[in-house]
Amino acid sequence: MIGGQELLIILVVVVIIFGGSQIPRIFRGLGQGIKEFKEATKETKDDSQDSGTGNDASGKPDSTDASVDEKDESSDS
Repeated sequence: MIGGQELLIILVVVVIIFGGSQIPRIFRGLGQGIKEFKEATKETKDDSQDSGTGNDASGKPDSTDASVDEKDESSDS
């Protein structure tokens, strides 16, 4: 875990490298990136739940979705 002294040293280094006027712009961009990432992961999660995966609660395929016609498989040979 980062302590108070380490955080202060990191902050001083950031101010020296980027300057005080650039820090708000950097953190604003970082915040927007995190916001977009969270929205994208939420959309992906919602899409996967809406479409249905064909699996039951245990993660195994439903027997109704896994219907395979054995005649088709045997006639291919």
